[in-house]
Amino acid sequence: ARGHHGGAVVASGVENVSYEARRLVAHGEKRAIGEAAARLIPNSASLFINIGTTTEEVARALGDHEDLLVITNNLNVATLLYRHPKMSLIVAGGPVRRADGAVIGSAAVDFINQFKVDYAVIGASAIDEDGTLLDFDYREVRVARAIIENARRVILVADKLKLERSAPIRVGHLRELDYFVTDALPSGALREMCAEHRVDLVEAGAEPSAHETPDAAA
Repeated sequence: ARGHHGGAVVASGVENVSYEARRLVAHGEKRAIGEAAARLIPNSASLFINIGTTTEEVARALGDHEDLLVITNNLNVATLLYRHPKMSLIVAGGPVRRADGAVIGSAAVDFINQFKVDYAVIGASAIDEDGTLLDFDYREVRVARAIIENARRVILVADKLKLERSAPIRVGHLRELDYFVTDALPSGALREMCAEHRVDLVEAGAEPSAHETPDAAA
């Protein structure tokens, strides 16, 4: 029973699609989200970057920053950043999930609990209409909780497709965020919730991403 079930995996809401496949979903949107989130982070900041294809795009977009301290449980982020001369990188220890290079488990949680950083960059597998952030893996959620609790400001990066998905494990709630960076937010209820809880909403896909032309101002 190890064959691919196509869309059925997503529809089941209990198992995530493969990491390589997720990288290709809404890729232009994720890149725009990554760039918008990176602009929220000043030089000389300390930050956590959690596991996820969208958080990876944030890491990719931090290339021009100076004097950052980045703590991650994401081997993909570590690989992107470790050569960077103006960045200090710390990688959480513990078992590595083969599917996506996530370091998860109690050792990673204990490790993250040693820090208090300026920013956390997190993703979610799904966002419920009531503002609940959801994920698939209990061990990953424990790490995400530690990251949220040990950061002064929390940035969620998630594209609008996450509003159409479901996942069984509660990570947290929109009200815990300081920033929600997405490509577009079609949900009026979530938009109102952001306003009510003073969550800064950044919609990075305001420009049409059908033809991805490089930004002339960049």
